[in-house]
Amino acid sequence: MPEQTAPLQIEIVSDVMCPWCVIGYRQLAQALKEKAVAHEIRWHPFELNPNMGAEGQDLRAHLAEKYGTSPEQSDENRARISALGAELGFEFAFDEASRMHNTFNAHQLLHWAEMQGRKHALKQALFAAHFTQARNLSDVSVLADIAAEIGLERAEASAVLADQRFADEVRAQQVFWQQQGIQGVPAVVFERKHLVTGAQGVENYKNILDQLLAMRV
Repeated sequence: MPEQTAPLQIEIVSDVMCPWCVIGYRQLAQALKEKAVAHEIRWHPFELNPNMGAEGQDLRAHLAEKYGTSPEQSDENRARISALGAELGFEFAFDEASRMHNTFNAHQLLHWAEMQGRKHALKQALFAAHFTQARNLSDVSVLADIAAEIGLERAEASAVLADQRFADEVRAQQVFWQQQGIQGVPAVVFERKHLVTGAQGVENYKNILDQLLAMRV
């Protein structure tokens, strides 16, 4: 394998409501570990449901309304996602109370966490909070709690959400990535040049990494 001269730059556009974003990231992370690739990851915002109200929506009803997913298809999807998650060390705890939530506040909190050097940690905590713990990510008090749980200042997290100080920046980032052609997530951009969409699987990511590193020669 060619020697790296600098860490591989990886940008991931995603939403914490997206199960495939969890799976895709964990597959990529495993590939990076197995290949011992030095890298830097930056997360960017995408909202699957920007017009969803704060009350959220029942997950089954949401999927039926948005994609025409039948109850049987929903069960099959849940089983598949849960199995893939288990292989990657992540628990998806779907149940009949599972809901979709608006994530604009979550993205604002992530923007603030980046300024504290804690964006990656908060992203992982939000994934777990939603998919494993069934916490309401539309609730600003829940978001502040999660921030505090990873060592951020709860009062400041609450203030960030109360005054919406990063709303414009988050909207601008969303628009930027939409203008780059990102219409679905996960979307992984390597070195600001190479776009890979969807959860590719560990082996495919390893092949992609080999190709990217070979280009550096």
